[in-house]
Amino acid sequence: MTPERTLDSRRVYSGRIVGLRIDTVELADGKTSVREIVEHGDCVVVVPIDDDGNALLVRQYRKAMEAFLVEAVAGGIDDGESPEQAAQRELAEETGFAAGRLRRLAGGYSSPGFCTEFMHIYLAEDLTPMAAQPDDDEAIEVVVVPLASVPAMIERGDIRDVKTIAALLLALRERE
Repeated sequence: MTPERTLDSRRVYSGRIVGLRIDTVELADGKTSVREIVEHGDCVVVVPIDDDGNALLVRQYRKAMEAFLVEAVAGGIDDGESPEQAAQRELAEETGFAAGRLRRLAGGYSSPGFCTEFMHIYLAEDLTPMAAQPDDDEAIEVVVVPLASVPAMIERGDIRDVKTIAALLLALRERE
């Protein structure tokens, strides 16, 4: 198997969160094709678990879906910030807690067919309350969910965000 060779790359959009480029590539058989690539920085996904075995999730409106979704804590990694620092920052911003123990569970690409985003998934434990500091454009509600109820919530469709599903299932496995 041969990787696709980029013949041309053209940036068509550069925004605050994403960029879009159009790549013309040569396939193994010599034919050409076009790839639309969404450029998005790396991010973190955090599953905070309290002392009672509850996951602290967040409920927020997602315009792209025109719906409120229940999700794990997540956000981008700022310039000069490590994934662990970003995980602690996002945890504080979205839930008002700091983690005494932060464990990396996994990492992976969110949508490798068209997007460059890589997600670092963490389990946060030994939580200490602090003042929540949500971003100016975020309206977030913390939702306390018993970890044992997560599989049923996923099956019912109460949790529909795939990064959250993956992170919660990893956290469940880790805590068995």
